[in-house]
Amino acid sequence: MTIESSTLSKPSSLAAKRRNLFYIAIALLSLVGLADSIYLTVQHITGESVRCTIISGCSEVLSSSYAVIGGYPLASIGAFAYFSVFSLAILAVFGYRLAGQLLLPVVLAMCLVSLWLIYLQAFVIRHFCQFCLLSAGITFTMTVLVLVNWRLNRR
Repeated sequence: MTIESSTLSKPSSLAAKRRNLFYIAIALLSLVGLADSIYLTVQHITGESVRCTIISGCSEVLSSSYAVIGGYPLASIGAFAYFSVFSLAILAVFGYRLAGQLLLPVVLAMCLVSLWLIYLQAFVIRHFCQFCLLSAGITFTMTVLVLVNWRLNRR
């Protein structure tokens, strides 16, 4: 019976470690997204132009009417979203189940917004912003991690 109970506790311990690795990876990615969003927010508020070093088009994208929602820079809303994901992921690492469960809808919403913004860049504005594409890449990666973690936890 002792062997059986120790064998049964190992998978749950391994599952918890795996789950925490997903949450930590999501938290780290969200910090990169947060830094990107804060940079763009500060540039917008101070009126500084953002230099694209990899592709051209940052000025066109960031000065478009789509860069502001209700008087707030879209990047500031992104910063709030990334901070929320970071907070939820850290809370999930510390065992708050609800935080882990809230990650899925929050990250999926961010993914949908990113898809919409990429569509706008490609077909409406017809320019791309490397910082916006970085944010979209981070969001898509977080979405994959959240979905894989959710799928593994359903088993």
